[in-house]
Amino acid sequence: MRSVLNRTRVILLTMTTALAAHAAVTKAPFGTTPDGTAVDVYTLKSDAVEAKIMTYGARVVSIKTADRDGKMGEVTLGYSALDGYLADATTYFGAVVGRYGNRIALGTFKIDGHEYRVPINNSGQSLHGGTKGFDKIVWQAHAIAGGVEMTLVSKDGDMGYPGTLTAHVRYSLHHNALRIDYSMSTDKTTVVNLTNHTYFNLAGGGTVLGHEVTLPADHYTPVSKVLIPTGELPSVEGTPFDFRKGTTIGARIHDNNEQLEIAGGYDHNWVLRGHNGEVKTAARVYEPNSGRVLTVTTTEPGVQFYSGNFLDGTKFGKAGEGHEKNGGLCLETQHYPDSPNHPSFPTTLLKPGETRHSMTTFTFSTHAK
Repeated sequence: MRSVLNRTRVILLTMTTALAAHAAVTKAPFGTTPDGTAVDVYTLKSDAVEAKIMTYGARVVSIKTADRDGKMGEVTLGYSALDGYLADATTYFGAVVGRYGNRIALGTFKIDGHEYRVPINNSGQSLHGGTKGFDKIVWQAHAIAGGVEMTLVSKDGDMGYPGTLTAHVRYSLHHNALRIDYSMSTDKTTVVNLTNHTYFNLAGGGTVLGHEVTLPADHYTPVSKVLIPTGELPSVEGTPFDFRKGTTIGARIHDNNEQLEIAGGYDHNWVLRGHNGEVKTAARVYEPNSGRVLTVTTTEPGVQFYSGNFLDGTKFGKAGEGHEKNGGLCLETQHYPDSPNHPSFPTTLLKPGETRHSMTTFTFSTHAK
């Protein structure tokens, strides 16, 4: 009998430990869209991080984590109410963007010799899925252990893309790490490139120019004047794009460099080391005043580092602050921009019978002075 009781205690202890490892998940209404569709927000809370995810655009609304002194604070940009997101069609705060995240040249690409045209919405190019991408749709959602799963079915022909695409995006919180798992399938060959467009500011305000960034990448994809990759993969050696050692964003952002002038700062894709599908470090960000550190890992082959160049202070955030230029940075783990038009880039084709999985994790920690 004693051994049975002991085994029961072990089982109960194991179950309790497993349950404790999962973040608490709560759901609340977050408003309605103009057509009357209800929008919900899910709050994931662990012992170290609180994250809020809403169904409109499957967006990260908020992430709060501690600084080196243990004080919790907001580290993302966005709005306190749904109206702010509905009125803002250009910044993509916190959203899952797709069907094709980033840019497609002239909004055209070919599959098996057939040319497809998708809406252009950015200097004659297609950006983040077109005029009504996944960021502007209310996703279906349900709570899972420690998180929430969002689901979207994009019909054949949606924004000009072929195939009915079913996308599942899981957010789960594990202690100090917010993990995003993507799963995609289709009934007709298509292209797909989902990513998350959260803007981070580890200081909780001001610009991110003092944030120290490390990108373990030896090459990047330079762009044309309309921010479309040229197809080249030059070395970062000797350029302002060399972040292999931690460097503040502001150290070289104003250098006399054609690529920086084109984008108004950093808005480029870095080619990550390691194979596509292999978990690798995409970035490390350190903010010296707060001591906060963000480490990004992913199975994707690239990361788009964007320094918030097009923020202009006219859109007001959660605490009424203006989102000033360089007020946040994005680390969009992804396949390369315009891959459908560059056969040498890792393919973004998805065929019937295949299921594509990818994973990205944002891990928060602190560094002593």
